[in-house]
Amino acid sequence: MEATVVETGTEGKAWGGGNQPLRASYGKMMMWFFIVSDALTFSGFLASYGFSRFKFVDAWPIADEVFTHFPFLHGVDAPMYYVAFMTFILIFSSVTMVLAVDAGHKMQQKKVILYMFLTIIGGAIFVGSQAWEWKTFIKGDFGAVETKGGKILQFLDADGERVALRDFAIELPKTREIHEESNGLWFQKDGTQTTYNFEEVKAGFMADKSVLIRTQLKDEHGHHIVLSREASEAKLLNDGKLVVEGANLKHNEYGTPLFADFFFFITGFHGFHVFSGVLINCIIFFNVVIGTYERRGSYEMVEKVGLYWHFVDLVWVFVFTFFYLV
Repeated sequence: MEATVVETGTEGKAWGGGNQPLRASYGKMMMWFFIVSDALTFSGFLASYGFSRFKFVDAWPIADEVFTHFPFLHGVDAPMYYVAFMTFILIFSSVTMVLAVDAGHKMQQKKVILYMFLTIIGGAIFVGSQAWEWKTFIKGDFGAVETKGGKILQFLDADGERVALRDFAIELPKTREIHEESNGLWFQKDGTQTTYNFEEVKAGFMADKSVLIRTQLKDEHGHHIVLSREASEAKLLNDGKLVVEGANLKHNEYGTPLFADFFFFITGFHGFHVFSGVLINCIIFFNVVIGTYERRGSYEMVEKVGLYWHFVDLVWVFVFTFFYLV
């Protein structure tokens, strides 16, 4: 039996993580592979969002009418202001990360500490802001009625401004007992109850003749269709089914539930990336403080985590553009 001899010279040697290919270290190459694969994932999400929005373009909510809140400014109409603030914070944190990587190349430990600290603060503010935005989106503000066909009916006053259910609904004596495990089937209980039930909203609507109904469908100019008073009464009485407050994976007071599904999934997936980036930055920051990379004579780890952070920022630019602006 002949033995097989494998040449281990320079020409036949496998790459062992040196300066090849592209003069990049093994760690940076693996980070680039991860970024490319993750970019394809986000591209698939945004493409799905685009196809769905195109299919339901006549019923898709308008972002300026959904994201109108700003912390500590109750009752102030500020469309997209807070989302723009979140975007500015994340882009600013990308700038501080660039400065941290540059300081690392110059072996300036104190500057790396400063800029990485600012990056972590920016990321934490963004994650907290996104959590607040989710809370506001889930809670809702005006409320609406869902029809038997799953469409959303919103309420307007005579001036065309949105009217909250609390402004006209009439409280009726409660006749329904809440279904709990203790007084019903042991494996079932009611979900979260809305502030008003459909009968209370219907009674208040019939009593207040100034309130009109706006459907989730849009006309050829992109404006929601507003029904006359007679058509509004007929629509509510014949098609009204249940009250919706805020949004979840099944019901959405702002329009089609698919909008809420994409909002939770895309922004949640990106928020998880930012949260993970903040944790990784904290670990690298701690190593910078104790001088780990100073002793190694290289701040390449800062550069690698910087690649990830810039990718997260770039993804948010696309999410902000296609989900909020377009």
